[in-house]
Amino acid sequence: MEYIEIGQIVNTNGLKGVVKINPFTDDVNKFDNLEYIYIQLKDELKKVKIEQVRYNKNQVLLKLEGIDSIEEAEKLRNFYIKIEKESQEELGEDTYYIIDLIGLDVYSEKNEYLGKIEDVFPTGSNDVYVVKDNLGKQILIPAIADVVKKVDLNNRKMIINLIPGLL
Repeated sequence: MEYIEIGQIVNTNGLKGVVKINPFTDDVNKFDNLEYIYIQLKDELKKVKIEQVRYNKNQVLLKLEGIDSIEEAEKLRNFYIKIEKESQEELGEDTYYIIDLIGLDVYSEKNEYLGKIEDVFPTGSNDVYVVKDNLGKQILIPAIADVVKKVDLNNRKMIINLIPGLL
């Protein structure tokens, strides 16, 4: 089974075992539809039922079954949470999960190899792809239609238009 990371436990909230999550999604309300999550412990993936979901600013507060004290919640700090990939909803056209973009080979329209996507971060108006070449140099690629011309997940390849000033 395949899993995708949807957040990281960064802190506790209160005394009754609630954990604070930094979500890895644009739409934090997706947590409302989850019955359970998987916590990536050191060597295992632990399935945990969600008892309650609340929101505070840009973070998600989860009350998890079996985690009933601040001490138990504290043990989960810095662990990542995942869900089954199949449980994710279908995305619209030209919309991708970050996990699917990481590792894509990036080429110019002239078939010049530029590197691999190493990270994706939001800027407010659009995402930015961090591409690292074979020498370790980073290129920041804005995820806009003028630049990203083709994303081929099956062949793990992205074609971009090198607009002036991009490199």
